[in-house]
Amino acid sequence: MIIGYTTGVFDLFHIGHLSLLRNAKNMCDKLIVGVTTDELVQYKGKKPIVPFSERIEIIRSCKYVDLAIPQNDMDKLNACKKLKANILFVGDDWYGTEKWIQYEKKLNKEGISIIYFPRIQNHSSSELRQKCVDDSKIQNKIGEF
Repeated sequence: MIIGYTTGVFDLFHIGHLSLLRNAKNMCDKLIVGVTTDELVQYKGKKPIVPFSERIEIIRSCKYVDLAIPQNDMDKLNACKKLKANILFVGDDWYGTEKWIQYEKKLNKEGISIIYFPRIQNHSSSELRQKCVDDSKIQNKIGEF
């Protein structure tokens, strides 16, 4: 059995998230998804709009996901080993970075592969959040007239 693992905040769930989960599930028998806790999101200096309890329920409800678990730390190697994952799925924005080159070496030593998926352009929670802010500013300006 091939076990796949991926993680994410999954705030403002969108087609990019769905694509990642669908593509990952197509490459494994069991897909486990780590949903980043609200506390861990803050390491980026961000705060999710949708609370953790709702984000994990959305992921649990996705037909491509076999198990959704809290992601409490950034140690993906330890998570993969603990979950007996054969494949780690990540976005290609990490490909070739020093951090992920090191991760690849460590994961390969454990027999765990990394599959990088291309990010769908113009589909990210950060971009959706910014669009909401921009739209709100436009509405406020319209209201001034």
